[in-house]
Amino acid sequence: MLIGIDLLWVRPNICGGTESVIRNLMNGFGMYDDKNEYILFAGKDVANSFSDYENYPNMKIHPCDTESMKRVKRIAWENANLDKLARSLSVKLMLIPVYSKPKSLPVEKGGIPFITVIHDLQALHFPEYFSKPKIFFAKRSWKKACEESEEVVTISEFCRNDIIEHYPVCKDKISVIYNPIVVSEAQDENLTFHAVSDKYGIEKNGYFYTVSSMLPHKNLSTLIKVMAKINSDENGDDDISSLKGMKLVVSGVGGKKEEFLEDVRKAGVEDYVCDTGYVSDEERDSLYSNCRMFLFPSTFEGFGMPPVESMMKGAVTVTTRSASIEEITGQKAVYVDDAKDVNEWVRKIAEAVSVQGKKHSFPEYELKFATEKYISLFESVKNKALMTEQ
Repeated sequence: MLIGIDLLWVRPNICGGTESVIRNLMNGFGMYDDKNEYILFAGKDVANSFSDYENYPNMKIHPCDTESMKRVKRIAWENANLDKLARSLSVKLMLIPVYSKPKSLPVEKGGIPFITVIHDLQALHFPEYFSKPKIFFAKRSWKKACEESEEVVTISEFCRNDIIEHYPVCKDKISVIYNPIVVSEAQDENLTFHAVSDKYGIEKNGYFYTVSSMLPHKNLSTLIKVMAKINSDENGDDDISSLKGMKLVVSGVGGKKEEFLEDVRKAGVEDYVCDTGYVSDEERDSLYSNCRMFLFPSTFEGFGMPPVESMMKGAVTVTTRSASIEEITGQKAVYVDDAKDVNEWVRKIAEAVSVQGKKHSFPEYELKFATEKYISLFESVKNKALMTEQ
């Protein structure tokens, strides 16, 4: 079966975790799928960023006559042309890895079945982050995806329940497939950490680490207050005295960076907070492996890859029970009940000092497992479409 994957939405190194997920999955389809072939629809301006996938014998790139970096024009082109193009190439099924399913011919009229992935409903929960046109577009796209897709995929039971609550039409056609998580092997980690330690002025086991955008729900403001409390001259807590002077290293892009920097300034912790900006996967994994603790204070996640990645790399992890986080971390972390409570954070960090770091396994997030779940879904949707045609 020839399967099309819509990559027109990808703006390399800008789309964050969603881009990482689809790139991991394409490697999975290349390595583990010996039944299907794939055609990757990409903007002509970024098609070269996917060239490595053509090393797999079952994958080909089809550069489209639009530019992914020009979002409005890309969306218009996608809706006007993608379905027609896919049918002309004899594509039998389309995978849309984001919520914006394009216009398509219905299956009952001979159209291609579409599978659409909705990662979360963030714009419903945090409308203050988005412009009114973007909220309108998101709500319209979610509704359209739920109504018109043959199957909807989401990334946690939390998200599944959330989507069904708001769009009950998809109740009987929504599946949970956890994101595949891939971390690098450790052979070059010491060399990598030597470079990053010099770059950021840190030592092994001498810093806290977090991976996060700077949007308010990521709750970095609370961590900044935690750092101020740990490093306060008035702090005489013996349980955390060994942590005094440690830096908080923050890696991430996007969000309200100016507000983050202002929070750091107001708390007087400029010497204890290091903003790395974007880092490569290799640097990130080395920072996971060598930190004293990984701290993840988010109050909303559809999935939440960083705390799982950190535990895979052996970091002692302190996080919240918010949204999907406890589900996805498998109750293997140290948890804060009130994500905004600075004193509780300090207590839990003190508790985590005595926790022995170890590499946790999460077989449900292995690339092969996620790939096989998708392949099984492809087969199911194909058979459903054949029955519709009959």
